[in-house]
Parts: sequence; structure tokens; C-alpha cells
Amino acid sequence: MSVTTPTEAPRAVPGRRGPARPGRGPGSRWTSTGTVHALLLLAALYSVLPLVWLFNSSTKSMADFSTTGAFELADWNLWTNLGDLFAEEDGVFLAWVRNSLLYAGLGALLGALICTACGYAIAKLDFPGRRALFAATLTGVLVPTTALALPLYLLASQLRIVDTFWAVFIPLLTNPFGVYLARAFAESAVPDEVLEAARMDGAGELRTFLTVGLPMMRSGAVTIVLFQFVGIWNNFFLPLVMLTDPRLFPMTLGIYQWSSRVSQFPQYNPLVITGSLLAVVPLVLAFVLLQRQWRTGLAAGSVR
Repeated sequence: MSVTTPTEAPRAVPGRRGPARPGRGPGSRWTSTGTVHALLLLAALYSVLPLVWLFNSSTKSMADFSTTGAFELADWNLWTNLGDLFAEEDGVFLAWVRNSLLYAGLGALLGALICTACGYAIAKLDFPGRRALFAATLTGVLVPTTALALPLYLLASQLRIVDTFWAVFIPLLTNPFGVYLARAFAESAVPDEVLEAARMDGAGELRTFLTVGLPMMRSGAVTIVLFQFVGIWNNFFLPLVMLTDPRLFPMTLGIYQWSSRVSQFPQYNPLVITGSLLAVVPLVLAFVLLQRQWRTGLAAGSVR
């Protein structure tokens, strides 16, 4: 019969460290709270300092801009720059503002509605080819928008709408990434039981979507609206290809046209900087006003 003897606890050897504790490894200093906060502070400065420079530079005259530092204050000249901006070329900048609001505002609302309906249909309706359609949608997400500019121009030329409002507006109504987000929102936010109850009450598919599905997907729809608005507002290459009439330019293309003249005509420099500041304001307001909705929508869409 074998007899087991209790094992002795290992003795501590002088000069030798004990077993490593969790979170005390050599790489833990890179994941400490202080390091994370420092990295977040650097990221915030990287994002905010260009806006600070843009605002400070828009308050300077052309002479102060060339004689003062990037973040050095000068005489307040913002109102004069704004007056010159709106008066340049018979007020063409106001037409650019109007065009950008039409392209981005109306395009974001209609585009988000289309994307939400498509995502809802793929997620909640059973029809032949649904999986193939969703696979094609995911493939469309991988295609850069700049690669589609030339085919879209050829299609617009066949329809004879080049250099018109519709040549830029119609292609912006579809967004594969918005359809993908809408499908994720519909999967997580719209129970099948509620849809079945609506159908049993005699509601058709369109009415079920408008009265039941769309209200439940409100936070997701707001998120898609915001993404659509930002994408259309910053869109540059498509208007560059489609438009030649300055009165149809959005702000991005118009400011770019002025910036190309700065080397020959320095008086355009304050106009470009002040116009760029005004072009940023709607984006900041959209994120601030809709932050609760789009943050909730992102959280809901990440559940699946």
C-alpha cells in the first residue's frame, strides 16, 4: 500500500521574484488609465486644433494672416470677411450654400428612407433572392465611390442630365452601407411577433413598415440620416465630374475652385478660409443635435 505524503509549499528563494500578478506584466503600462487618457487627449487635440486654427484664421485680414502665427490672435475681422464672402462674384457663395443644403438635406432624408426600407425588407420579408441581394449589398460597400463617378457620368450623359441638379442628386439617394445598417437595426429592433400581429389585423406590408417597423427603427434611421448627410455634404468628386455651371456647385467644389486661384490672387485666401469655416458648422450642429439618437442607434445596431 502506497502512502502519500503532503507536499511542502515552495520556499521563497532570496533574490528571486514571486509569480507575476495579473495586470503587472511588462506591457501593462501601455494599458494603464493614465496612458489611455493621454492617448485620448492627443486624439482630441488632433481633431480640435484644426478647427481652432480655422476659426482663428477666419478672423484675420489678408495682411494679418501672412504676418501672424497659426494660433496667434490678430484684429477681429470676421464680419468683414463674411461680408466679402457673400458679396464675391454676385453672391455665388449663397447659391453654393443653398445647393449643399438641397443635396445633403433632402438627399439624406430621402436616401435614409430608401435605405431603411431596403434594410427592413431584407431583414423581415421572405422573398426569392434575399440572401443574394444582401450579398450584393455587402459587395457594394467595398466599392469606393470615386470608382463609380465615371460610370455614373456615362449614365447621366445617356439620360442627358449632365450639368443639372439631378445628375448629382439622384446617385446620392442610394448607399449600400446604409442598407447594411438598416438591416442590422431591423433585426434587433423589430420583433417578428409585432409584424405578425399587424398583418393579422389586416395591414399590408407598406402600412406595416410605415406604422410599425419605421417607428421602431427611428434611432437607426436617424443614424443613417446623419451618415448620409455627412457623406453627401463632403462629397466632392461626383459634383466635380458632373457639373460645370458654378451656380450648381456645392460648397466643397466652389471653395476648391476658389482655392485654386489663391496662388495668383491672394485676396481669395480669406474667402476660402471663411467659407471653409461655414462649411464645417452644419456638420458640427448635426452631430450635436442628433448625438443622443445616433449613439442609441449605434448601440442598438451592435447588439446583433
